[in-house]
Order: sequence, then C-alpha cells, then structure tokens
Amino acid sequence: MTTARPRGAEPADVPWAAASAGGAGAAATVKDGLARANERIARACAAAGRQAGSVQLLLATKQQPVGAVRAAILAGARLIGENRVQELVAKGPELADLPHEAHVIGHLQTNKVNAALRWAACVETVDSQKLAERLADRAVASPASGALGRPHGIGVMIQVNTSGEPTKSGAAPVAAADLACRVAALPGLVLQGFMTVGPNSDDAVAVGRAYAALRDIRDQVVDSGAPGTAGAVELSMGMSRDLEIAIAEGATIVRLGTAVFGPRNP
Repeated sequence: MTTARPRGAEPADVPWAAASAGGAGAAATVKDGLARANERIARACAAAGRQAGSVQLLLATKQQPVGAVRAAILAGARLIGENRVQELVAKGPELADLPHEAHVIGHLQTNKVNAALRWAACVETVDSQKLAERLADRAVASPASGALGRPHGIGVMIQVNTSGEPTKSGAAPVAAADLACRVAALPGLVLQGFMTVGPNSDDAVAVGRAYAALRDIRDQVVDSGAPGTAGAVELSMGMSRDLEIAIAEGATIVRLGTAVFGPRNP
C-alpha cells in the first residue's frame, strides 16, 4: 500500500506515515492494547456508578504508523484523533476504506482549516471566535467556489484551559460559556460539547477540580437554552494517566494513545 504524505516530505521525514504496523504480531499487540483500554474504561465507569458504554474511547494517533491505526480500527476502534493536520491529511486516504470518525484534537490554525475538514468530522479545539467563524465559512460556502460545503454541519467542541497552565491552549473558563453560545449560533457549526487537557499534576484533587470545572461549564451552557446548545453534552477529557478521575467527573470521551499503541516513534 502506498502511503499518502505531504508534498516534499520523504519517508524518513514522516515515520508515522509508514503503512506497516510491523506485521501480524504488532497488530495483535494493538488489539490487546485496545481491549485493555476498553476494560479499564469499563471498570472506571462501574466505579463511578455510570452506565456501561457511556464513555467513548478516542484513539490519539499522533506519530503512530498508519498500519497500527488500521489495526486498531479493524479491532473495533471507531473514533480517532490527530493533533497535527499534516498527519491527518497523510493518513486520511489510507484509512478511508475503514469505518471510523476522525477528530482534530490539537491546535488548529485558521490557514489549515480547509485541509483539516477534508478528513475530520469534528474539531475539538475551538478556542476563539476567529477560528469558529473560519470553520463556519467553510461549512456553508458553495463547493462550486472550491470550498467544502457541509450540509449537515461541522462538529465542534470548545477547548477550555481549565488548569490555567500557560503552556496549554484553550479559552479561559470565565469566557468559555459565552464563547460556546456564540459558536453554537454560527451557521454550519454543530456544538457537540467541550474539551480540556488535564493538569500536568499528580495531585488527584487538582485534576478532579479541573475536570469538574469543565462539567460545570457544559451544564451552564446546556441549561442556558441558547440556540444550538441543547446537544452540547460531550466532555472530551482524560488521558491514560487520569482517565479514572475524568470519568468520575463526567467524561464522555477519553483520549488514549500510547496506552493502546505503545511508545510513539521518536
């Protein structure tokens, strides 16, 4: 299988684009990792008193070879997330024959919106009115103009920096609800919920507080009655180090990568 890759990039430059996942043994490893991740999510749901199946697993596929991603989808994964548009575009053609949904889970520059929307069903990292308006423009523009019309709209989530860490992207918590209501009103966008990256901390109380803050923002927006907000129920939060805390605080999507695939390529 020939791997699509960005123009000018050589295979050595993009090791994550390699089609091979290392053969049947590597595919079995991915399948086992996926099973373990799903079991862990199920245990966390049970511990939190939540219904089985109420939390989706999103596979974070940053720097993972496309063969490994294919193996995961063939093993039952249906939701994947890419941090980098370059990787999303390179892997997209290689995954197009498999049933899955791709999300953008990294910072999205406005000049890369068109490229991202060729493969992504949802952008989880909307953190500004400018980006939201750019997405809306591409959703409603006529395909005849070279744009990507989306008759059913583009799924979006509002990314919130609930930890306040300066290295993290996201709207400030005090501004997030207002931004969400404005984004929900834009034609062509479907506000699906909210996303955050938890604090880089071993303090379980601090991590839980950050996730509870996102849940509170979600509830405030959904309860507001503002147009387009009734369905904004998703909470994309929690990774391998803290998914149990996230699920206890109401996560509906957890994002796991190395827990399923193993270490990333250097």
